[in-house]
Amino acid sequence: MSLHHQIALTFVKQIGPVLAKSMLSQFGDAEQIFRLSKSSLTRARGIGEKRVEGADFDEALRRAEKELDFIEKNNIDVLFYTDARYPKRLKSCHDSPLLLYSRGNANLNMLRVINIVGTRNATDYGKQLCRQLVDELQEYNILIVSGLALGIDVAAHKECLRAGVPTVGVLGHGHDRLYPSQNRGTAEKMLENGGLLTEYPSGTLPDRENFPQRNRIVAGMADATIVVEAALKGGALITAEIANSYNRDVFAFPGRLGDEYSEGCNFLIRNNKAQLLTCVADLAYSLGWEKNSDMKPAPEQLMLPIDLSTGERAIYDIIRENKSPLAIDDLSVKANMPVSQLAMALLDMELQGFIRSLPGKTYAVN
Repeated sequence: MSLHHQIALTFVKQIGPVLAKSMLSQFGDAEQIFRLSKSSLTRARGIGEKRVEGADFDEALRRAEKELDFIEKNNIDVLFYTDARYPKRLKSCHDSPLLLYSRGNANLNMLRVINIVGTRNATDYGKQLCRQLVDELQEYNILIVSGLALGIDVAAHKECLRAGVPTVGVLGHGHDRLYPSQNRGTAEKMLENGGLLTEYPSGTLPDRENFPQRNRIVAGMADATIVVEAALKGGALITAEIANSYNRDVFAFPGRLGDEYSEGCNFLIRNNKAQLLTCVADLAYSLGWEKNSDMKPAPEQLMLPIDLSTGERAIYDIIRENKSPLAIDDLSVKANMPVSQLAMALLDMELQGFIRSLPGKTYAVN
């Protein structure tokens, strides 16, 4: 595939990530899309004549050429949607970016990934929770993601650097700047054990509307979202809402009644939008995690699922071949089956005793 055409596809103003993925499934690759005539594109499902007529493919190619120069000069890695290194958890989200620009050395598909978010006005209580959380998560071979904002975000990143835990910051702008500038030193250290990630090309300013968009990447990359401190309004609650919409687990530390920057956490817990979190043991239990030292090879499964339908047998085989419990989102991608349809099949298989459901919306062979 041509990286030039992949980048160019993100610059076509009339085509967003959802439509672009549909076009890729129809036409095969980005380069082929640019080779087709506008009349051929119009006949494809979901595109429409007005959208194609308003799309400037030549301008997109010119902009992509400039971006390629910037990428090469600054040692930036490009992760296209079809790349095996693209975050698989994010890929299962319908509105995931078509392409990500990455710096650093992070493995974005580690076995365990969580994000830590919270208020920009972190208190000593919130910072202490970040330290406690990261120290306890050390034992789980984990990647921690956040948004590199002031407050809880950067506190979590700093604690990861101190503890030697890989951490990734998701930016709301291109790699040619760093916002807020106070976090530049932390960001540079993160490149040594983690990295920086953005869907935005160079020249993109840190405009206000970019950050809610950025939050969907923070939520989508992770198995779970942890809200440390949050007011009733702000990015942390947006991230929690997005995580819930992706069917991901959300946890929140409770705070003292009346504390402004605990109101958001208490709201999430009270309205069943987040599970109450007091320590990492709560998180590990809910997600079905074991410490590295506790992990043992799974015994060979001998049960023969002779009573399953063809579709259920395929699901069973996918779960059996996976070395660890499989999340329903990952299973949906591997089985090429909508979550709604998959959930019904899983329930039927569980009732028959072939599989069992585990905390964290994961499944294993019984």
